Amino acid sequence: MTDAVLAEVLDENILVITLNRPSVKNAINSDISLGLRAVFEDLDKDDALRVGVLTGAGGAFCSGMDLKEFARVGKPQGAQVLLREGTKKPLVAAIEGVALGGGLELALVADLLIAASDARLGLPETRVGLFPSGGALYRLPGILPKPLIAELAFTGEPISAERAHHFGLISRVTPPGAALDEALKMARLIARCAPLGVAASKDLLRGSQCATADDFWLRQRELVQTVFWSGDAAEGARAFAERREPLWRHR
Repeated sequence: MTDAVLAEVLDENILVITLNRPSVKNAINSDISLGLRAVFEDLDKDDALRVGVLTGAGGAFCSGMDLKEFARVGKPQGAQVLLREGTKKPLVAAIEGVALGGGLELALVADLLIAASDARLGLPETRVGLFPSGGALYRLPGILPKPLIAELAFTGEPISAERAHHFGLISRVTPPGAALDEALKMARLIARCAPLGVAASKDLLRGSQCATADDFWLRQRELVQTVFWSGDAAEGARAFAERREPLWRHR
């Protein structure tokens, strides 16, 4: 495991993942992209872990691709796969400072974005001869109005967390320095819920952007057969009737 990505388990079921290149505002190089892929795989494979929280060290989330490395050897190894696949389990991004270029595209891999009020988000790639190529132009049309996406991609100008929240990109806005604490609160709420139900919800949300209505209803019916007749569904009903916390068993 590289020191560029740190992983810490909290509360036995939350994995806090920290981008750890603070001297360059956690710019994405091969160490970060390969390290993140490994940590994401660990998150998905470990049944004890319910949710991941992605943050950055040193008061910044991520300033984008490391252009110095790019000038020498090209795009970071594994970055395209990382940004395309993400995680099967819920992921919450805690954004302080900046989430720019590949940093914003990395944040978009998460299911929920929490940002400090003074954070800036943007796609400045065209200012350095590139264009957003890590999924932003696929994911953002389902969230932001097309003219705003065009503004971000064509001009390279960032927007504030408050504006991003207004249009629905950011789930919650916090005072500066509090994004991680708020993301952990959200993660704990997710971790209390049934893993099978959360996984099914993410499955449907992930596929809904490109699915037809018939595809959506067919996939939902399949998931209903899996989840509604599971032991966890029975446990949830019993726990509700008995006024106690449920004991989820992932089956």
